[in-house]
Amino acid sequence: MVLNYSAAVTALRNDGVIAYPTEAVYGLGCAPFSEKAVKKLLALKQRGMAKGLILIAADFTQLQPLLRPLPQERFDQILATWPGPVSWAWPKTDKIPAYIHGDWDSVVVRVSAHPIVQQLCLQFGGPLVSTSANRQGENPCRSAAEVKTVFGSLLDDILIGDVGGLDKPTPIFDALTGHALR
Repeated sequence: MVLNYSAAVTALRNDGVIAYPTEAVYGLGCAPFSEKAVKKLLALKQRGMAKGLILIAADFTQLQPLLRPLPQERFDQILATWPGPVSWAWPKTDKIPAYIHGDWDSVVVRVSAHPIVQQLCLQFGGPLVSTSANRQGENPCRSAAEVKTVFGSLLDDILIGDVGGLDKPTPIFDALTGHALR
């Protein structure tokens, strides 16, 4: 299937919120440096800012300017998991706004292996905010049809495709210690 990413990218550049398939579930996403878009996304999820949000990217170079350096051994171990369905809570720089990192001194990041996510980030030209497509406390959507049922016309675009093979959201590990957080 050939997807037309132009409507999604236009929506992202105009403070919109979109939905797209990820490794396990459908995600909601927006431009990370648009406070207006992030607040809209959080309102759709009925969730506060304190938890923080994940940033996804097509490759590490899209994330690198936003993250603090790690010891080489930790860095190499993390890069060995990407692209792939593993997220890391990484020490952030001051470039990450509070509405992204919430109450944390780190930001959760992932270089996705999902082809739609990769293409979306490449065409957008940088990382995106990504969170499961659901209202807080409800099960995440696993199809475009479910997304339409839950969010209707509140989204600016939906990219239709298959989610990856995971049966639960991607695990999150601490980038400094390697300990599992989710």
